[in-house]
Amino acid sequence: MSEVLALERVTRQYPGGVTALDDVSLVVTRGELLGIVGPSGSGKSTLLNIMGTLDLPSRGIVRIGGEDVTRLSDRRLSDLRGARLGFVFQQFHLTEGSTAVENVATGLLYAGVARRRRRRLAEQALERVGLGHRLRHLPHQLSGGEKQRVAIARAVVNEPDVILADEPTGALDTATGDSVLDLLTELHADGATIAVITHDTDVAARLPRRVTVRDGRIVSDRSAENEERSAGGTRCG
Repeated sequence: MSEVLALERVTRQYPGGVTALDDVSLVVTRGELLGIVGPSGSGKSTLLNIMGTLDLPSRGIVRIGGEDVTRLSDRRLSDLRGARLGFVFQQFHLTEGSTAVENVATGLLYAGVARRRRRRLAEQALERVGLGHRLRHLPHQLSGGEKQRVAIARAVVNEPDVILADEPTGALDTATGDSVLDLLTELHADGATIAVITHDTDVAARLPRRVTVRDGRIVSDRSAENEERSAGGTRCG
């Protein structure tokens, strides 16, 4: 499988001697669905920011599509983010006063897609997540689960190399959260590469690969396939 995103010995330190990530290495390959799980303060949010180029490491290398992003200018980083990455956040981040299709089309604006194509692609993305009947609804007219589906449509509309989903079920009730996970699983089955960042071990347990972060380090990296082969779930990673 080809590498989509990779971190090599990444450390992120903040003023005051705080080390949020400590010598972390991680490879995400095309077509994977993985969970990055850890409690509050474990470093997983910093890891998400590094993976999404929203922050840069103090040391180490971050590659997206084979390119070392730590050497790029802010402008090139922004262009790469718009073209190669999709983001889903816990709080949806939809623009009030804009319809579902307008919110999704905004993601294409940052990716440099011509205006005449944005609406058609946004409509197709909303149909893909089961919201073809809600194209013209405003955020306040949508349920929490529907808002998250709009956010997911915005993340997938440009067919990014990888989707980073930050606590995508955190603001939802259990049943709605399960339906969102079902949708992410369906998108993965269609070929999407998805990393889900979560504190919820039950959410992570539903994913084929689980990377556990604690105190700024990766303490385990397990796949469901390896666990099935290993009696008693021997630790790896």
